[in-house]
Amino acid sequence: MNKRPKQLSRTTIYESDWINLHTDKVEYPDGRVVERLHVLDYPEEGVGVLVVDDEDNILMEYAYRYHTGKDGWEIPSGGIDKGESIIEAGKREVKEETGYDTKDHELMYSYNPSNGSSNQVLHVVFCKLASKTQTDFDKNEVREVKWFTREEIVNMIKEKEIHDGFALIGLMLYLGELA
Repeated sequence: MNKRPKQLSRTTIYESDWINLHTDKVEYPDGRVVERLHVLDYPEEGVGVLVVDDEDNILMEYAYRYHTGKDGWEIPSGGIDKGESIIEAGKREVKEETGYDTKDHELMYSYNPSNGSSNQVLHVVFCKLASKTQTDFDKNEVREVKWFTREEIVNMIKEKEIHDGFALIGLMLYLGELA
């Protein structure tokens, strides 16, 4: 039977609503002890949403990301609020960030993007456009909202024009299903 590493103690270095940093003392199955294993703890899970219309165009938003210093095209995404389901969070994020209502939501995939250093969990939701009527959206977070054809998205990926991991995972899952 495979044993798992065992947490012997934890010291919290930093805590916030968004991210926590801990150092754990961990004993591995072979008896080796790591005195300070750094752990990024994410209190909220995240959701990214792949929205398509009746013509199979894909909804993207153009945003500036302070942490990377880059502008780029992304799928709508954000945190899942306490008590909110993955699907509810996905609907809310699309409405807030693009102004569109969506329908027929389904969870495509859940994953840990950096499981060697954090417990972060991200979910990708697929849905369809419910109404072509667009209301106002958060212009502090999103600069532009645009529909792209499948071919345009494939070309953007080939040309390395999409840098957001959430968008890349969601788009590649969706495009792979279409192949």
